[in-house]
Amino acid sequence: MNSYKLTLLAILASLAVLGRYIFVFLPNVQPVTSLIIICGLLLGPISAMLLAILVTFLSNMLLGMGIWAVWQFISWALIGLISGILRKQLSNAPIALLAVYASLCGFLYGLVISLTSYQISGHFWPYYLAGLPFDTQHAVGNALFILLFYPVFNFLFKRYINSNFPNMTRDI
Repeated sequence: MNSYKLTLLAILASLAVLGRYIFVFLPNVQPVTSLIIICGLLLGPISAMLLAILVTFLSNMLLGMGIWAVWQFISWALIGLISGILRKQLSNAPIALLAVYASLCGFLYGLVISLTSYQISGHFWPYYLAGLPFDTQHAVGNALFILLFYPVFNFLFKRYINSNFPNMTRDI
């Protein structure tokens, strides 16, 4: 982990926490999942998991900490890990495919978060089915945030690497 990667993680964490705080009035519409996906695609799985830890902790310090924070961390870390593992396949994919992937990650997030209810009450399906409209909002928000953020971050990362590290590969 070099200072460049730490700086990028700090910027992404700041944007994610700020975005989560700004969009708090819209249930489950937040840029966190999309920024974790972008981090996984551009920086790798370890960086995305670190971002998941930072965002979960910092944003819950503002919005409230509870048992759900553990499941938020698990779900976002899982999404970051999967995104980092699939980075070679998805990095050259069309933006529409990335939006579909981000939408699916919204439903994966909801599935993992629904395990909270099972942990507490022993009932999974009623909670999961009741949460599907919120998961759908999360999925649509993820697609929109990927369409908005991925081209910008991908361009900036490539431009920075090409101008400052001409002999460096794309793997940061």
